[in-house]
Amino acid sequence: MLKSHNIEINPKQLKHFGLAEVIGIIKHELCHYHLHLQGKGYQHRDPEFKQLLEKVGAPRYCQVIPGTLNKKQTTHIYQCTKCELVFERKRRINLQKYVCGRCRSKLKKI
Repeated sequence: MLKSHNIEINPKQLKHFGLAEVIGIIKHELCHYHLHLQGKGYQHRDPEFKQLLEKVGAPRYCQVIPGTLNKKQTTHIYQCTKCELVFERKRRINLQKYVCGRCRSKLKKI
């Protein structure tokens, strides 16, 4: 749930992509705000949100600022004890709770 309706825009968007991109970002954020107040789907995956973005001509995502591309940073690697399938995860998983998706065997952290 949204705790505030403040819109935060990275000033680097203006520097790298210009005013048109910032206007698109503002439209995008106002779509979130409008749908949230109406109690409709305001998240990126919701059909109402996608339809409203299209209607107002707003982008679904903003452009990536050069040099800030999120690189895959795997910090946890797990392996199945039976079929040896390797799983890479950003977050730690509970080895008592989760099993291999292929063969249902236990996992171990590598």
